Amino acid sequence: MHSLEAQLLSAWPLERWQDLGLLVAVSGGPDSVALLRALRAVAPAARLIVGHFDHRLRGPESDADRQFVVDLARRMGLPVELGAGEPAAVAAGKDGIEAAARAERYAFLQGAAERAGARYVVTGHTADDQVETVLHRIIRGTGIAGLAGMPRVRPLSAATTLIRPLLACRRVEVLAYLEFLGQSFRLDSTNCEFGFTRNRLRHQLLPELERNYNPGVAEALLRLSRLAGDAQEIVDRSVAALADRVAAPPPAGAGSRAIAIQCGPLADQPRHLVRELLVHVWRKQGWPEQSMGLAEWDRLAGLCAELETPASAPPAVQMFPGGVRAERSGAILHLGAP
Repeated sequence: MHSLEAQLLSAWPLERWQDLGLLVAVSGGPDSVALLRALRAVAPAARLIVGHFDHRLRGPESDADRQFVVDLARRMGLPVELGAGEPAAVAAGKDGIEAAARAERYAFLQGAAERAGARYVVTGHTADDQVETVLHRIIRGTGIAGLAGMPRVRPLSAATTLIRPLLACRRVEVLAYLEFLGQSFRLDSTNCEFGFTRNRLRHQLLPELERNYNPGVAEALLRLSRLAGDAQEIVDRSVAALADRVAAPPPAGAGSRAIAIQCGPLADQPRHLVRELLVHVWRKQGWPEQSMGLAEWDRLAGLCAELETPASAPPAVQMFPGGVRAERSGAILHLGAP
């Protein structure tokens, strides 16, 4: 057994795969092609479905990628789910296009998995992707959860879970595996365009850090990610227990997109834990998080921390991104969205 296949097995026990469909996201690039070949090698009885999403951003090159994936799936005897998106507006900027494309891709993968009855969506993200993600978040500004990087497993919906079983594998191992198999793959020409922040991190900043600051910077960032993930697990457990105590169902007539938080029990909690509680509640309600930075979360936490106001005082009302309305009334913070 090849070492990459062994790492895949250790990341995801084989017995859990046999009766559950797996939608494998395959772009045609080396990571996803290696993932597909390795999955077939270690779990020959698993029901694999190939999912390919064409962003239609690269013209004939995208068409060739799609045909490559279709041909590969056909040779392996696997069904294919194909999707295509609308090119994102250039005015959004290259990083904006990348974010929009990612959202479109995951929406397609989730829908395709549910249509195909697949329990898991499997992607080929590697340790190198994790390094770039953590470094990008450090530069933009992030907290402990952001430093943890991409989780190996996260729910996409009630029926579907995303898993990244190659997250501990380096890209050099992926390429060595493909060479061992004699398996070809496609290369995305936009991965060399420096208009994208991630490409500048990959081709400029990381090599500069390795040459002039720390030859082991990638391993250092991965170690930081693991430590942050361990710390965040402890925080998450505390937050879940706290949410059970203070987050109440919406009052009658408030609608399903509302929640009431009892502020009294939060008075002696660390500010960081209160912010994390609010992130937890916000995420559970499905409200948009993109425009919620530290300043917004801290402002919301401040509403929880304020002393109880007299019943005769006017309620404190503030608006937050996504149209979420926060109203402090007495010892209760009401959150609601249209």
